Amino acid sequence: MTGKAQAVAAAARPARTAAWSWWADVIASAGAVSVLIVVALWVRGGGVQDLRGWAAGLTSLGRLTGLVAADLLLIQVLLIARVPWIEGTYGQDTLARWHRVVGFVSFDLLLAHIVLITAGYAATDGASVTGEAWTLVTTYPGMLLALAGAAALTMVVLTSLRAARRRLRYEAWHLLHLYAYLGVGLALPHQLWTGADFTSSRAATLYWWTAYAACAGAVVGFRLGLPAWRTMRHRLTVAAVVPEAPGVHSIYMRGRHLDRLPVRAGQFFQWRFLSGPGWSRGHPYSLSAVPREDMLRITVRSRGEGSEKVSELRPGTRVLIEGPYGRLTAARRTAPRVTMIASGIGITPLRTLLEALPYAPGEATLLYRARSAEDLVFRQELERLAAARGVRVEYLLGPRGREDSWLPAGVGDDVKALRELVPDIAQHDVFICGPDEWMQAVVRAARQAGVPAERIHLERFTW
Repeated sequence: MTGKAQAVAAAARPARTAAWSWWADVIASAGAVSVLIVVALWVRGGGVQDLRGWAAGLTSLGRLTGLVAADLLLIQVLLIARVPWIEGTYGQDTLARWHRVVGFVSFDLLLAHIVLITAGYAATDGASVTGEAWTLVTTYPGMLLALAGAAALTMVVLTSLRAARRRLRYEAWHLLHLYAYLGVGLALPHQLWTGADFTSSRAATLYWWTAYAACAGAVVGFRLGLPAWRTMRHRLTVAAVVPEAPGVHSIYMRGRHLDRLPVRAGQFFQWRFLSGPGWSRGHPYSLSAVPREDMLRITVRSRGEGSEKVSELRPGTRVLIEGPYGRLTAARRTAPRVTMIASGIGITPLRTLLEALPYAPGEATLLYRARSAEDLVFRQELERLAAARGVRVEYLLGPRGREDSWLPAGVGDDVKALRELVPDIAQHDVFICGPDEWMQAVVRAARQAGVPAERIHLERFTW
């Protein structure tokens, strides 16, 4: 290895798993505590006593559901704010799943809040529910803004349903999803002007202002500020675009002080290339080589409009970066021996890990799945690694067999084949990268072959 690669390999030695577990517990506990604080503030404000009456009880439950919905909405924003110690602890795939679950729960509570508050006020005033709803929207300060915010959040939720996501391109879905920030912002004046629980005590006011400020600061700092600073500091530009296989190209980028970029082998960035229309769309691509002091490389398969444009980039094109992200790194490693299992373009982060990880000859195995020899990416590089570092490389070529199999047609039983390819697989760390359904098939086979769940490492890039 080069001196730079050796330095990265040394830095890539297994991190203390207990520290990551400790951070995970702290972060999850902080979210639960925030909900408990909101409930405690509601109790302190007389929420429980108000439940004794019908009208007051409806209103009190409406206040509670609205407060918890607002708190969960802020937690949802924090989950996707790219806060480094949160993202580094859980990974974007886990945070995205939590973001989705918390978002649906928050939206359900928001609907309950609207219904309960309107019904409670109507019962108090002796008015109809529809009449009271009109009065609330047209006469209470901030309610029109809150209604617009609820509409924005409704659009975000509807486009997050699986059926809707299947019909939308990622770029369109991502643009619509940004309206969640608008929904959160429009809800704030309503809480300030008409939310008794927001201003009922100094403790409540301090909590809510702190929560909103923390979320706004996280979004501005980590979604906008940090990427802008790193982009300006490292000044990346496209140096060359090199074909690797049919429909696959590597993009080499030059920059400054790239040795100071806090990136680990196996991680990815969101890339934006200033090459014309569509430049604002971020593309999540993993590094496909250990970074050098003046060069980064990604490798992209052309699958859609965005990736096809990437393969057509010209030298000199400026690059905006956001990241690094991802937990498919040496920090996950727990065993001396490792097996990498890749399919197609999923070889990119695993090829980087093979270059950077510390291991002795014979301690690393690569199982590389592709439709044909022509579709293999980095074949010469992998064979050089095999010769220089003793990596055992097995190519699994041919069209896919059964839909629930990760092997080519005609190979046979998934578990038996895995045990034959790597007899001591149960004692290995297993790193997996490829299409989502294919990775699920690999995980099933690995678990049935005796690999503990904590030694199976993968990240999903589905949205």
